[in-house]
Amino acid sequence: MAGRNEETLDHLSLLGNQNTKYKFEYDPEILEPIDNLHSRDYFVKFNCPEFTSLCPQTGQPDFATIYLSFIPDKKLVESKSLKLYLFSFRNHGDFHEDVVNIIMNDLIKLMDPRYIEVWGKFTPRGGLSIDPYTNHGKPGTKYEEMASYRMMNHDLNPETITNR
Repeated sequence: MAGRNEETLDHLSLLGNQNTKYKFEYDPEILEPIDNLHSRDYFVKFNCPEFTSLCPQTGQPDFATIYLSFIPDKKLVESKSLKLYLFSFRNHGDFHEDVVNIIMNDLIKLMDPRYIEVWGKFTPRGGLSIDPYTNHGKPGTKYEEMASYRMMNHDLNPETITNR
């Protein structure tokens, strides 16, 4: 494998674009896939420590770190498109639990990964933090079993100030 070239990246509209437009309303169409050139299992992890969305009732901002991990199959998500997609939640009103599930569902639709998990660690508001976690493994594969195991064991360590 010699790497990627312009021909394999010509379908990407955001990467390298100096006139990037930031959308302030939720838009899954921003996401762009790229081919996964590797057949082995490996994790890809994205951390977004400056995620914001809005409370659907009050309109107040909610801040979070979104942890996204996946084992790709044939497709990956291009990172600039992911950044712009996550930014598009800025004025989107939804509950924390809905946000992580929306993100996961959009990425499953885009990439059809072998395994994926999304964990939102939202900063406390009113003295309460909400940290929803969701995952998915391809049905009928070892990744489905992996998803079940990780769901049962994902949060065994109590919260401390150093792991938030």
